[in-house]
Amino acid sequence: MSEPDLSRDPDLLVDDDAELVEPPRRRRRGIYILPNLFTLAALFGGFFAIVMAMNDRFDQAAYGIFIAALLDSLDGRVARMTNTQSAFGEQMDSLSDMVSFGAAPALIVYEWALDSLGKAGWIAAFVYCACAALRLARFNTNIGVVDKRFFQGLPSPAAAALVIGFIWVMDDAGYRMAAEYVGLPWGAFALTLYAGLTMVTNIPFYSFKDVSFKRSVPFAVIVAIALGIALINVDPPRVLFAVFCAYGVSGYVVYVYRKMKGKPVSVIATSTDEPDERGLH
Repeated sequence: MSEPDLSRDPDLLVDDDAELVEPPRRRRRGIYILPNLFTLAALFGGFFAIVMAMNDRFDQAAYGIFIAALLDSLDGRVARMTNTQSAFGEQMDSLSDMVSFGAAPALIVYEWALDSLGKAGWIAAFVYCACAALRLARFNTNIGVVDKRFFQGLPSPAAAALVIGFIWVMDDAGYRMAAEYVGLPWGAFALTLYAGLTMVTNIPFYSFKDVSFKRSVPFAVIVAIALGIALINVDPPRVLFAVFCAYGVSGYVVYVYRKMKGKPVSVIATSTDEPDERGLH
């Protein structure tokens, strides 16, 4: 019986003395640059917003948050289009979101209005920040069980846009510091709690993830997009705030509509052992 020819085995290297040599180790895959550039840029937007709020430049802070939200919506799509998804990118995106759409809005609204309410103000800011953290943690653990067409609760970028959009509108109208006006801090208080608590509800919010940019669309769609851009340029603070207000209540409208029609309202598709999903249906 002949012995196997080890020299023909592609997984083994044989030197001149017929001694087996370990194959060279494969190089570890590095970190993808392109999608993480978008994530880092979004993180910078949140950091920039905090710095501007510390200097009472709340209009600039709003720019930072809205740009961060735009970049956050692109990094995942860029990763999928270029096939550069990675576990590192997912974790980096969550950490960036926590800063830009969790801590930053809470600090900005506290600096602008909630500081004048004493303990009630910082409690509202903390509730928002904590709800953002809980929402992101739940999102990460429920990726495989949630219907991708919907978010489970208000997404953190939309919640941040809701809070910061209100500040941007008021600042643009001349209300630089809310503490100087009766009732305005309590309006910010109510909106902050609404945005924070809506993030951790089970209310379904449309995710737009089933919208494909590779498919052809009718010419009228392009015209509508052009008109939308023109409308935003007429009055960016008020138009964007109105858009996010509409989105911020759309989930409740969908929830009530489904309830009235007798349709299921949960976005949970299956149940898993961790986390316990029994209370989410």
